[in-house]
Amino acid sequence: MNISFLLPIVLAVGAMFLLTRSQKKRQQQAVQMRDQMAPGSGVRTIGGMYATVKEIGEDTVTLEVAPGVHAIFAKNAIGAVLDDAEYNRIVHGTTDDLTIDTPVVPDDASSLTEDDAPKLDLGKKDEPKADEPAADEPEGDEPKDGKTDGETGAK
Repeated sequence: MNISFLLPIVLAVGAMFLLTRSQKKRQQQAVQMRDQMAPGSGVRTIGGMYATVKEIGEDTVTLEVAPGVHAIFAKNAIGAVLDDAEYNRIVHGTTDDLTIDTPVVPDDASSLTEDDAPKLDLGKKDEPKADEPAADEPEGDEPKDGKTDGETGAK
């Protein structure tokens, strides 16, 4: 038998061994991750849905997908078990160490104005100042009919 014939076979067997070993390692990690599940922990399914674990069965897990809404999933459908801080950040948009430095905005605008602020009387027309032309008087070189640059006809 020729050695050059055995070399490709040995390489193929070695590659298959490495591939199956890494696959088994990933499966073991997934089983360990699913064993970390406990009622109350946040999870992400392989479909991308976030939920809270309510009950764990032998092959199934009951998830609360919304308050009061429960669904039963296969344990294999759990893609990741999340810690509480990450779950709250993703689902609720909050973090535990978040501090609010911005002022709270009230629901209505009435509390935004002070009682001592002067009131505007919108019923009377403002008088023009002495150095400003009145609104009905044309300014400077503009003709009284409002036409400029040889325009004809009504405006």
